[in-house]
Amino acid sequence: MFQILVVEDNKSLLMLMKARLEQAGYKVLQAENGQKALQILEEHHVDLMISDIMMPLMDGFELIESLREANFNLPILMVTAKEGFEDKEKGFRLGTDDYMVKPIDMNEMILRVAALLRRAKINNEHKIVIGELILDYDNLSINGPDLQIELPKKEFLLLFKLLSYPKRIFTRQQLMSEIWGLDTDIDERTVDSHIKKLRKKFEDRPEFKIVTIRGLGYKAEKIHD
Repeated sequence: MFQILVVEDNKSLLMLMKARLEQAGYKVLQAENGQKALQILEEHHVDLMISDIMMPLMDGFELIESLREANFNLPILMVTAKEGFEDKEKGFRLGTDDYMVKPIDMNEMILRVAALLRRAKINNEHKIVIGELILDYDNLSINGPDLQIELPKKEFLLLFKLLSYPKRIFTRQQLMSEIWGLDTDIDERTVDSHIKKLRKKFEDRPEFKIVTIRGLGYKAEKIHD
């Protein structure tokens, strides 16, 4: 199930968007401003973000700029009451992927969300395609012309996370929180152990590699796409 983060300080609109997205089959996280959104993004995997512009503490422009500078490449749909060309131009220049002007047509929003997810190469079957390999989230499997393998759940989620955001660096703490949960009693050596197992299983594959960033964590690099 895809996870959508909605960032909106109007509580009524936020609940309406949440209800329509859930009706369409998405799981929804919510934040009332950009600062709260950043906290959520540090703790949860988010497939797509919908963000208002005018918000307290940190507005939508600042939020998008912060995310793109930090190499978050998730799709972003900007929603705002501002319909001037200058605001649209600024939003796209900072890194938004699409733009809707209030009042929002909820059915159109659902169409735009689906289109953005397709464009992000994480399609509605929850798969990632790298060269001739297909990572199937629902079956925890990786398949290709010369490879059919089912991974243990934690190993698959770890690899899927890294390959969903190629070249983005994840700290060990981020990966622990995302894959094992905030209340887990494991330590960072568990992450290292799972990375070691994944490298051993895929060390001869030409499609991707997992890179250690000394003192920080890990990232995945696609060699063939």
